[in-house]
Amino acid sequence: MTSPTAPRGPPRRPFWLLVAVFFVPLVAAFVLYYGLDGWRPAGSTAHGDLIRPARPLPRVALDTPSGEPLAPDFLRGHWTLVYIGEGACDERCRAALRDMRQVRLALGDEMSRVERVFLYTDSCCDTGYLAAEHPGLIVAWLDATAGARLLEPFPTYDGIAPAAARRIYVVDPLGNLMMSYAPDAPARGMLEDLKKLLKLSHIG
Repeated sequence: MTSPTAPRGPPRRPFWLLVAVFFVPLVAAFVLYYGLDGWRPAGSTAHGDLIRPARPLPRVALDTPSGEPLAPDFLRGHWTLVYIGEGACDERCRAALRDMRQVRLALGDEMSRVERVFLYTDSCCDTGYLAAEHPGLIVAWLDATAGARLLEPFPTYDGIAPAAARRIYVVDPLGNLMMSYAPDAPARGMLEDLKKLLKLSHIG
């Protein structure tokens, strides 16, 4: 007498289909988010310069123009657009701050996920102009200690130090420096990149 055949379990194909449905978009998002070789925003020739690998920024306490300290995690929790320059804020500085403001506004319902930061090296500041034209802008002094530490992970471009590069930088909600835009980069490219990043990201 033969023993009864043990009942077979359900087919494993649905399980692997569920795994694929979950992980394939996750892997694709990771590839797009961290900009592995070959990725550029679809349909656009205006885009940022990816920083590979993304560089974690240190938590530092910087002072605002009024002397009040910022929380050390001010570059975390949101997507952040950062401009570095002299506090006097020449025409290029003002153009960069305008681009950052307009790009954020153009994000519509998603704009609350993006912060703007102006890090100045000296000669600060036309606070009346900044308050009138850029409400909500975070302004902080890059002093010789904490400020210098914060600048260390920033890359140089063509031998130009970050404080003189006149670039706009993108920091992710985890505090990673991951993209920058040259002074002549169209703001539309920045907007398209941010729309994609916000769509792919579930943080910040």
